[in-house]
Amino acid sequence: MGRVSKAQAQENRQHVVATASRMFREKGTAVSIADLMKAVGLTHGAFYKQFDSKEDLVDKAIAHAFEDPAAHSPAGPEEPNRDHEAARRTLIEQYLSLWHRDHAGDGCPVSGFAADLAREPEQAARSQHVYINGVRNRAARLATGDDDGMAQLCTMVGALVLARATRGNPISEELLQAARTALTQSGTGQLAPQHRTN
Repeated sequence: MGRVSKAQAQENRQHVVATASRMFREKGTAVSIADLMKAVGLTHGAFYKQFDSKEDLVDKAIAHAFEDPAAHSPAGPEEPNRDHEAARRTLIEQYLSLWHRDHAGDGCPVSGFAADLAREPEQAARSQHVYINGVRNRAARLATGDDDGMAQLCTMVGALVLARATRGNPISEELLQAARTALTQSGTGQLAPQHRTN
């Protein structure tokens, strides 16, 4: 087999990063290099021609996820000139949807990489700058008035993670609905008070 051209090598590298970004969000960064390269259709040995280490790939996969407009939310990038409150509500509804719960690989990198970065301090230290900027940017999309959007983002990410962990049980949908209600009923971006029912 002949040598791969520079252009083909670059295309292969981008394909590996994009595939890794999706697989890591869906299955975690414990995905093996062998499984990743099989999914891409390249040999295990080709990996080390493209990347210094798996940690290097994880860094690039996280950066790719935050740069991908489709991964910002299931709604994709915000439309220009759209009413901010309408855009905020759409983001909340789609973020806390069954589709987003069931498609982690195509979803938000804030929730997709949170558990891995919490478990792997060395990786977190390498990727922290990109991840923190991503968190701040997503919170800013939810901001209203004097609310910086952080509590709203925490509610959304927490509800999504819990809903994924309880998929298959009715509580999964209840968690998503509770968060949607808390974030949209007040209309101000502040969390709406929840009333307990026994």
